[in-house]
This record gives sequence, structure tokens and C-alpha cells, in this order.
Amino acid sequence: MVIICFSILFSLQMQDMVKGEEKPVRIGYLQSDIHQLACWVAMEKGFYRENGVDAKVAGIFRAGPEEMSAFAAGALDMGYVGEAPATTAVANRVAKATVLAQVNTEGSAIMVKKGSAIQKPADLAGKTVAIPGHSTVQDFLLQKALYKFKVDPKMVNTIVLKPPEMIGALKTGQIDGFIAWEPYPAKAQTMGVGEVLLTSNQIWKDHPCCVLVSDDGFRHRHPQNVEGLVKAHVQATDFIHEFPDEAVKIGMKYTGMDEETVRTAMKNVNYTYKLSIDGETEYVDFLSRLKYIDVPHAETFVNRFIDPGVLEKVVGEKQ
Repeated sequence: MVIICFSILFSLQMQDMVKGEEKPVRIGYLQSDIHQLACWVAMEKGFYRENGVDAKVAGIFRAGPEEMSAFAAGALDMGYVGEAPATTAVANRVAKATVLAQVNTEGSAIMVKKGSAIQKPADLAGKTVAIPGHSTVQDFLLQKALYKFKVDPKMVNTIVLKPPEMIGALKTGQIDGFIAWEPYPAKAQTMGVGEVLLTSNQIWKDHPCCVLVSDDGFRHRHPQNVEGLVKAHVQATDFIHEFPDEAVKIGMKYTGMDEETVRTAMKNVNYTYKLSIDGETEYVDFLSRLKYIDVPHAETFVNRFIDPGVLEKVVGEKQ
């Protein structure tokens, strides 16, 4: 009887110890999106663990809105995702999340078939253009390009395709063009299928694109893990600039694409952790005009949605 009681007591103590253990930080990112390179570098180089974070990949998503749905379902703690879908999800109270660092600026392009009669933005009128999803950064950029070059958005037929499907659809004539994140525009070029109509730099110079976000509940419960992950992100971003050849190899591993494509893609992406408050404010204004969100006070929303505190502390310590 004593042995049985001791066994039960030991078992309960072990359960309590397991419950008290820190669970891995569940992170997510977008599939084959070279914008997410800092995440892959941090995993490959062990930067998460080096900064005291046990991180595990809990989701790889085909588009930003899918990833934000995972945040809404409580399936992710932190993630690399487009700023526009994150903004839309939080503004529409679908998810409770906060931006902690930038991941990249620029890095998308509007592509048309090689040799196409479409030579300027005005030629998109009456054509079909694929986007990776509504409320994505690419959807925003296409709409902004149409406004900028005075093309009636109602004259352009937009359909949703996942980026891996876009190149084949362009090749077979199912679509006349597409806008996607890198490396898909680069892949369309190296395959000889597509050519660039506009880079996102030409649509909106230095526009913010992907961001590192945290679930609000997780952020408040686990500040040390959050700080450690931001440190790893900053370290990985610096690594991309300091060791570009090794970063290319990591990009090849996670995208499954050839070196020429990855190098071409990375030239169109600016990897940075510096937050863009002005850029986010423009997202909010534009998304409001498109009726994707309803935000009475853009500045109030932006100040709540972006928290630069952890990044400022990390960068300050690094300097």
C-alpha cells in the first residue's frame, strides 16, 4: 500500500513538473515566401535557441489571411506574415495580435506573359490578373497601382490563385497577369514564362510588406520568449546582409528553387527589422477606402497595433 501511494504521489509530482515546463513557442510563416528568409535563417543557424527560445513551426501557410485565421484559432504564438492581412484581421477583430518588428519592405511584382501586348499599366484594362488573396499586401499593391496609373479597378478582373499556381496559369493563358511575392515573379522570369510589368518599388517605394507579429495573450504572458524571438529575428536579418551567399542557400532549401531564381528574387527584397509607422498608416487609410476595414481613427489604431518597445530595447542592447 505504501509503495502504491508513493508511486501515485511521484506520478502527480512529475505531472506538475511537466505542466510547469515552458512550452515551445509556436511560430508560423508563409510557404516558399523569400520574404520570410530571416525566419529560416534563425532556424538554420540556431538563433532562436541561442536567445533562449524553444521555437517550433506550428504552421506553414499559403497566404496571409490563412495565417491570421490560425492566430484567431489560438494555434500560433508568433509569426511572419504580411502587414496588410494582419492589419485587416486585427481591425476587424478577427484576431488579437501586435506587430513587433518589420521583416521586409518591397519584394513583389506584377507579372505578365513574356512577349505580351501588355506593356503598361493601362493595358491591364479588360484583362484578368491573379492575386494571392483579398486583403493581402499584393491585393493592396495592385489596387494602388491601378489608382496610381489611373486605371478603373472595375475594368480589371481579379481572381484569387495561390502563388504556386500562378506561373502555370500565366503560361497557359488562363490569366493575363499576376501579382505575387518573391520568389514567384523571379521564377516566372527564369522559366522564360513571364516578365515584369511593375515592381512593387515602382508602385510604392519602400512600402512595408511582411512583419513579425505576436498573439497579444502570449506577448503578455511570456515577455522573455517574445524578447528572445525578436533578438533572433534581428540577428537573422543582420546575417542576411553579412553573409548573402549562405542566406541564398538557405533560401533555396526552404523554397525548393534554384540559385538563379533565389538570387534574382532577393534583389527585389529589402530585409529590415525597422518598423514603418507611416507605411502602416497608409495601409489603414487605403484599406479603409476599399471597405476592407472600418477604422474611425487611423493613428489610434496604428499606435495600438504596432509596439516598437521590444525592438527598441533589443536594438539598443545590440548597439
